Amino acid sequence: MMKNSIENIIKENKIMVIDGSMSTPLENRGVSLNSKLWTAKILAEQPELIKQVHKNYFKAGADCGITCSYQASIPGLMENGYTLEEAENLIRSAVKIFCEARDEWWEEEGREAGRAWPLCLGAAGPYGAYLADGSEYRGNYGITDEQLKEFHKRRVELLHEAGADIILFETVPSLKEAKVEAEIAEEYGYDYWISFSCLSENIICEGTPIAECAKTFAKGYPHLKMIGVNCTKPEYITGLIHKIKENCDIPIGVYPNSGEEYDAVKKVWFGKQSALSFEQYAYNYMKSGASAVGGCCTTVAKHVEEVVKAKNGFLKNKKNN
Repeated sequence: MMKNSIENIIKENKIMVIDGSMSTPLENRGVSLNSKLWTAKILAEQPELIKQVHKNYFKAGADCGITCSYQASIPGLMENGYTLEEAENLIRSAVKIFCEARDEWWEEEGREAGRAWPLCLGAAGPYGAYLADGSEYRGNYGITDEQLKEFHKRRVELLHEAGADIILFETVPSLKEAKVEAEIAEEYGYDYWISFSCLSENIICEGTPIAECAKTFAKGYPHLKMIGVNCTKPEYITGLIHKIKENCDIPIGVYPNSGEEYDAVKKVWFGKQSALSFEQYAYNYMKSGASAVGGCCTTVAKHVEEVVKAKNGFLKNKKNN
């Protein structure tokens, strides 16, 4: 089995291109995600659609992809009628589907095109995602560190065992939760990436300054391979990158939304997309010091293509200066 790492991809490509959302392309194929399980229900119902979304992102230029396991937690699946064994198998299947998509794309075009072997990012959504009430944009769950650990631990193990290259703790609204997640990954010796959801260019969703979060993880976390921000308005990202960069030397990965607001009750995005094009935003992120750029909710393959264009322009300008 081929392996790759964040370090290798950045060394080879200078900037790593992250994929886009899973939810929007699925909805564009007519899938209803109005369920507490959101995209996780599609793991059981239409896995071939998930595989197609992954392949389309590789074709668009993604160097890594995020498994469809953000909302796939053991308690969440069991509360929706799955047995423990079925829940665990569904979480494993998110990695399996990704790996099948990667293998097929690699044989069809990836190898011949001289592309990097894409990294599998095993997505572990926050406790707030399991609550399915928008808590991933608020934090303040009111539970203990031990309960948080219990919630995350087994899923992390399943994702790693199934073949994820990196555990991606994403849309994390709270520093407390990020520390618990880091503790689990360090205990197991798994490489991981922490990505915060943020309310402004200064603070994460629970209210802690992003500078404090970056400082917290600057030293003493040997398996932390990337830190950054996702599921946040694109106009906040540049400021957030600067603050992370000032406080730690870990490579920074960012993948914002395309600019809309989320309605947790109706499970829909509304409002206008942001002022700049996604390509312009991506270029600015690279210029500010991001090592990896992609898209989160409401982004699709064309956004990833724009990131690739931004990367090519950025590297060309860097070379000429």
